[in-house]
Amino acid sequence: MTTLTRRQMLASAGAAGGALALAACSSGSDDAAAGSEAGSSSGELSTVSFVLDYSPNVNHTGLYVAMEKGWFAEEGIEVEVVPVPEDGSDALIGSGGADMGMSYQDVMANSLASDNPMPYTAVAAVVQHNTSGIMSREEDGITHPAAMEGHTYATWDMAVEQATVRQVVEDDGGDFSKVELVSYAADDEVQGLQADMFDCVWVYEWWAVQNAKVQDYPVNYFAFNDINEVFDFYTPVICANDDFAAENPELVRGFVRAAKRGYEFAAENPEEAADILCEAVPELDPELIAAAQASISPEYVADAESWGVIDADRWARFYQWLNDNDLVENQLDTGSGYTLEYLDA
Repeated sequence: MTTLTRRQMLASAGAAGGALALAACSSGSDDAAAGSEAGSSSGELSTVSFVLDYSPNVNHTGLYVAMEKGWFAEEGIEVEVVPVPEDGSDALIGSGGADMGMSYQDVMANSLASDNPMPYTAVAAVVQHNTSGIMSREEDGITHPAAMEGHTYATWDMAVEQATVRQVVEDDGGDFSKVELVSYAADDEVQGLQADMFDCVWVYEWWAVQNAKVQDYPVNYFAFNDINEVFDFYTPVICANDDFAAENPELVRGFVRAAKRGYEFAAENPEEAADILCEAVPELDPELIAAAQASISPEYVADAESWGVIDADRWARFYQWLNDNDLVENQLDTGSGYTLEYLDA
């Protein structure tokens, strides 16, 4: 069974490349070929290279749907999905090695606050709210952050990660010094809990909690954005290389428009969307994908006016928290890193 963790997604493991190649094949479906005539008068498509943040999962379903349905082709676009490099998707997008790709608001902050920020910008939110939080064994009763006291927490030793956990524990009246940090060493959070490698771990609810349900393993979970609104940041987002966007604004606009159709379809049709993803990437576990898709589909649009919207106040709030806690190399412009100019209302 294919598994993924938030640690692995942020590390953007290079091993994802083999599975990613399957995405490009799906753009050659009959639907895509039929749509190509609508995309351009010559019938030729413009290639847009796109790097995922990790191996294919339900964060990416809308893209696979749009490829299978021929909606990218209708925009005159052929999507070339390229492997994730060892140093992550951000570096590839920023260097121009990929025209567009997927990242996270918290990861983008590292570049935006550096002395030499990479030239790339978020152009759409994939999901509207942060869907991550803390998962633990049900029997341990860790139903809120302060209850992490006296227990082990699996850390991947990142400053922002540990500061986030510290903040929610202290907001809940707990003492973070009483939480024992252990280095993360599991590829599957459920198996890590079962093996007593740790008592609690940072996960994506739509994946790890659904994985626990599929395995019939009882867990507790609480979401960060339910504890403190500052942690309701955008994860993941679709980004574009700035030079590519400046030279090809209509291609970027067309890509986002097709992606929007794909994600809105997946929001309304989770079962069919899950099937499309599994057909494109057959090594995925259909039972887990079905559960994960049912969980995340409502989050694609949620309470936003439409898919892809980024709320300025929510974006700025998280970056201001990073500034206030000295978690970035240089102070961030809290409104930097995203634009909605390519997103049709």
